[in-house]
Amino acid sequence: MTRRLLIFAKAPRLGRVKRRLAAELGAVAAWRFQRAAHWVEIRRLAADPHWRCTLFVTPDRFAAAGRFWPPAMSRAPQGRGDLGMRMMRAFLAQPGGPAVLVGSDIPELQAAHVARAFTLLGRHEAVFGPARDGGYWLLGLRCPRLHPGLFHGVRWSSPHALSDTATNLGRRHKAAFLDPLEDIDDAAAYARWRARRAG
Repeated sequence: MTRRLLIFAKAPRLGRVKRRLAAELGAVAAWRFQRAAHWVEIRRLAADPHWRCTLFVTPDRFAAAGRFWPPAMSRAPQGRGDLGMRMMRAFLAQPGGPAVLVGSDIPELQAAHVARAFTLLGRHEAVFGPARDGGYWLLGLRCPRLHPGLFHGVRWSSPHALSDTATNLGRRHKAAFLDPLEDIDDAAAYARWRARRAG
């Protein structure tokens, strides 16, 4: 079956992105970081021939605005609702087979991470890429239609997001975990990322 990679992205508009980071570094610096991180990550992952990639965009009207995204890339709006509703909608829009969903502001995310997730889905029902803040930067599902309630009651933007989702998966479904990565949401995370790059 065709492997499906779903990338969630927010249109990089000045003053509308990375607000926690912007509060500490300034709106222009946060916008520049997000725009560059988006462009590099999306192009890197979309170019890999081992999966079919779709970019899910918010706000919805920017799904058709080509100036923010690689021009030949398949795009769709995320639609309404909280993060869980939007992610489940994206998963259920796929025709079948394994699907992996990632965010677009994880600068250390490589195609090898996605490839590893698809490999693990051969033996597990789900795979998580844990984030250092208690959330997750990747979620893969072998058969998304088996888990319509996966995001029910998840406490988003909290240290409990990963544990809540894993609990909803249930004990009879095996999950695998990738190595932790860090999404860059504040100045401390930004400084750590810069230090890793320099090292």
